[in-house]
Amino acid sequence: MTVLTATNLTKVYGGQKGAVPVKALDGFQLQVEEGEFVGIMGPSGSGKTTLLQLVGTIDKPTSGEVIIRNQKLSRLTGDGLALFRRRQLGFIFQDFNLLDALTLKENIILPLVLEGMPLATIEDRVYTVATQLGLRSELNRYPAEVSGGQKQRAAAARALIHQPALVLADEPTGNLDSRSAQSLMEALSSLNETQSTTILTVTHDPVSASYCRRILFIKDGRLFNEIRRGTDRGHFFHQILDVLATMGGESYDLAYARR
Repeated sequence: MTVLTATNLTKVYGGQKGAVPVKALDGFQLQVEEGEFVGIMGPSGSGKTTLLQLVGTIDKPTSGEVIIRNQKLSRLTGDGLALFRRRQLGFIFQDFNLLDALTLKENIILPLVLEGMPLATIEDRVYTVATQLGLRSELNRYPAEVSGGQKQRAAAARALIHQPALVLADEPTGNLDSRSAQSLMEALSSLNETQSTTILTVTHDPVSASYCRRILFIKDGRLFNEIRRGTDRGHFFHQILDVLATMGGESYDLAYARR
């Protein structure tokens, strides 16, 4: 089943009151099937974050269409759009976006509380997702009491607990050390493989990207290249480095990435 279809997506910023228009996306096409783990990579300013914002209903395209689970996003407004976003999408942000006054458990269950789900269902789901992400022993702690890696796994649990059609991750390992980043990506990869969780992530990190099953490289708002992973993640990692080397325009620390 196709979860996401983006057709001829174009996004132009500026162009008013004498400002020079900037075309962040230029007729971009994308299709994501259920159970895929897709990465988006590209130089700064290439349009990758803009793409995630359009898919996530955070912004609207200048032209083109985004369809998620057969729903055209252009037909949704106001409360209908907010409800669709809450039920069908899960978000993982670079900066965690956890509420400091709530425990990790309380942060994680927020989507279910907003839906008014029965307490028994909430309890069952929170312990299931916390187990999957290695957070069972941390649930009653506050964000200030845990590591960055644990905060991001809590954010991932919150994104997953309502079983959305699509999880959108914006640089999920950007604020993590290499060990925490590896732990998070291994957890997401496991959920993708065992639960068929559909994930679309933007990342600049070749190591994190190597956990994806397919990677789209964007340059100047257009598709530059696309590669798919086989059974060897190490080989896929080196394929990623090769494509990045041909793209230019970004100071990827390839020496660090090869360690």
